[in-house]
Amino acid sequence: MSAAPTTSVVPSLDKVDFLKLQNGSDIRGVSVAGVEGEPVNLTEPVAEAIAAAFSGWLVEKKKADASGHLRVSIGHDSRISAQVLQDAISRGIVSAGLDVVQYGLASTPAMFNSTLTEDDAFLCPVDGSIMITASHLPYNRNGFKFFTNAGGLGKADIKDILERAADIYNNFTTEILMTSKEQAHASIKRVDYMSIYTSDLVKAVRKAAGNTEKPLEGFHIVVDAGNGAGGFFAAKVLEPLGAVTAGSQFLEPDGMFPNHIPNPEDKTAMKAITQAVLHNKADLGIIFDTDVDRSAAVDSTGHEFNRNRLIALMSAIVLEEHPGTTIVTDSVTSDGLTTFIEKKLGGKHHRFKRGYKNVIDEAIRLNSIGEESHLAIETSGHGALKENHWLDDGAFLMVKILNKLASARASGVGGGSKVLTDLVQGLKEPAVAVELRLKINQNHPELKGGSFRDYGEAVLKHLENSVESDPNLQKAPVNYEGMQS
Repeated sequence: MSAAPTTSVVPSLDKVDFLKLQNGSDIRGVSVAGVEGEPVNLTEPVAEAIAAAFSGWLVEKKKADASGHLRVSIGHDSRISAQVLQDAISRGIVSAGLDVVQYGLASTPAMFNSTLTEDDAFLCPVDGSIMITASHLPYNRNGFKFFTNAGGLGKADIKDILERAADIYNNFTTEILMTSKEQAHASIKRVDYMSIYTSDLVKAVRKAAGNTEKPLEGFHIVVDAGNGAGGFFAAKVLEPLGAVTAGSQFLEPDGMFPNHIPNPEDKTAMKAITQAVLHNKADLGIIFDTDVDRSAAVDSTGHEFNRNRLIALMSAIVLEEHPGTTIVTDSVTSDGLTTFIEKKLGGKHHRFKRGYKNVIDEAIRLNSIGEESHLAIETSGHGALKENHWLDDGAFLMVKILNKLASARASGVGGGSKVLTDLVQGLKEPAVAVELRLKINQNHPELKGGSFRDYGEAVLKHLENSVESDPNLQKAPVNYEGMQS
């Protein structure tokens, strides 16, 4: 199924309109009509302008000229607007004189890897990469993530690209970076890059198990891809390693997401994979978000490894390999997790601002000043490891867990996911954990003449006063953003 995010007349859009598409270090918008109150703003002409703008940005960063013939890879998740947006992006890149390599259905981590892989047969490495995805958002949304071999682009880069795109769009021309002759030679090719990416994941597990061909033989592991892009993990990763994957569900890509939201934080999604594990008497369950940069797991007894428990598990695995290392997380982790990392595992817990790019960049910064950090991970399921180029890769996180299972069996410790459960013994969790995302009423009297920031700070101050007046509550001394008690 596909849906064209088009309009019969190209509307007038200024820089403010384009900047509204920025969502931190990503671009997000409405690409499919049909939801009341959500007009389409990520159209084909807009996507084409953004692609041309990224091309200009990339040429400047790479200091390339017409002889450079830079290449950009494009991949997408299962969303129904993916194909038309891929075509629009391809036109924008080619109009700027750069070559396009289309991967089709792909994962976000694979797109970053394509800037690092060296394989001429697969036209790698590429100079830049674009992933078409809106993560777990509804079917009518879509967006873009951008990569170079230095990693994902930051907020300032996205703002720059959108401002360029607005200029290109309103001049009704693409950014001409090459001569007409070079433009004429710019090409669009299709490559099965996911075969390289999955092969590397398989090799990583085999290596951890002493180069055994089928280190997961005897394990029953079910996968829930939520009808996103992660269905490959069952047939292309687990089965070659010897695992039985019977009972895996929602592996087929379907951008309407008919079964549940593909989101490891979502209770309905976690219930679905838990039920699949218990019903099939599986050893382990694995669930991905739409574009596979986030993940979670469930053990054979139905215990979930997401949010604080996933961070605890990954911390235990990483601290076995790198004793004393600093674990960087977002700011909403529990005090019990801090105690577990520092008292039980002997590591250091460093809380930082929410946002996967913020957490990753903070880990990189700590390493640059001499404080060793090997893991940056959010409660959302975004997790990045130093050994994996600081890429938040949900599939690679699961590979680290599989490595633990395989190596435990190879060393005679035993099999089954009890190995994982044992690793988080001692983690104290809140009796109740509820996350509320409050909307700010723009018509609220206290907002008049002020900004959302001012209003938000006033709310936080009110909360701080409430905590200080309650003898049963204590404010956390360091939290880097907001307030925690």
